[in-house]
Amino acid sequence: MKSKNTEPSSPQQVYLYALRLLTARDYTEARLREKLRAREYEDAHIEAAVGRLISEGWVNDRRFAERFAESALASARYFGQRLRQEMRRRGIPQEIVSEVLGRVLEDHDEAEEIRLILERRFSAFSFSTANDKEKRRVTGFLQRRGFGFSAIMRTMRIAVQE
Repeated sequence: MKSKNTEPSSPQQVYLYALRLLTARDYTEARLREKLRAREYEDAHIEAAVGRLISEGWVNDRRFAERFAESALASARYFGQRLRQEMRRRGIPQEIVSEVLGRVLEDHDEAEEIRLILERRFSAFSFSTANDKEKRRVTGFLQRRGFGFSAIMRTMRIAVQE
């Protein structure tokens, strides 16, 4: 794995390398800069290349955030606070995270998402017959994905009544 760049860089060279990175997957501005700095390109060349990629539409944090949030919600990988945390960890600015989550989470009901996960992943689970260890395991699983404890308990209890 090549991590250091021993040749003097040019803005065009940095731009072409960044384009190669972007052919494999999408990056946020922050993550792309990290990757380019790891190659020890000059900061001025990195900024020129990233600026060009942004102006050409190859890098767009808002688009990345929307795709990431939709994917995470569709796969039930993350929800709520955990989704916010994962988006920030990937270098998406806080204002974009808040805007995208405000819009995307409107379409997703937390209780319904929990119910779907319970049906898919824990179809044999019954709150009324489960022992404390099973309840903790299922609750922990849902909490690690970002669901609130009160919403988890409310949904599991409602499922018992149905």
